[in-house]
Amino acid sequence: MKCLMTLLLLFMSSYAEVYYAKVEPIELKKISSNVTGEILDIDENLLGHKLHKEVFIKIDDTLDKAEYAQVKEKISYIQSIIDVNEKMLLNLEAMLQKKEQNYKRVEALKIKSQIEKDREFYDLVASRNQYLATKKEIANLKVQLADLSLREIQLRKILKDKNLTAKNYLLYSLNVSLGQVVTPGVLLAQVADISKAVLRFYVDASELENIMQKSVYIDGKKTKYKVSRVLQIADTKNISKYMVQVIIKAPKVFSKLVKIELKEK
Repeated sequence: MKCLMTLLLLFMSSYAEVYYAKVEPIELKKISSNVTGEILDIDENLLGHKLHKEVFIKIDDTLDKAEYAQVKEKISYIQSIIDVNEKMLLNLEAMLQKKEQNYKRVEALKIKSQIEKDREFYDLVASRNQYLATKKEIANLKVQLADLSLREIQLRKILKDKNLTAKNYLLYSLNVSLGQVVTPGVLLAQVADISKAVLRFYVDASELENIMQKSVYIDGKKTKYKVSRVLQIADTKNISKYMVQVIIKAPKVFSKLVKIELKEK
């Protein structure tokens, strides 16, 4: 009886459902346009190759480059004016302090006529106004500088978006043609992260128990891999099935079909 139970347990532990999955890149990313412009260049020679810093799609950025140069020049000029005005403000502040002291002395002197005292007062007020006007000008210039700095950041992003690169990704597809005018949202290309691969397959609800602890067999061979993720919501296409993912090392060739078994340890 004990022998029979042992055999039964061995049979149950060796029994496993068989699944099939395609070896896919860990990520397949769609790149859509963020800008409007004409496609000036497409490097089709990079298709199917791993990318580095190469530009594989170039969108017309002539006007953006010109505006970017002007914005940088304006920023430099305005910053120089601010620097000069801030030095002037220090001088005006020192002068204002002296005039305030002089006015207090003159106002207390009985030998000075009211006309002389009023003249000193008007001079003091004029200096205060000049000080405040310079301070106001600096504040306005800083607002302009902030607006230009924001525009510089925007233009930098536009220029980047018009010169597409995707370092460490494989160029999977090109979805535009030379001379085409694109707008935001238009699909430009697809790139794949081939640093790892993922196997996706679907299991019944009854098979979810302890699934994360089960050993993974690929094409009949036991591996060190484990189930990486289980979606706890049933799939919309494979009704009543739950998607399971196993992340594996990148193979030499993607897209081949493999047999997967999940077995108790």
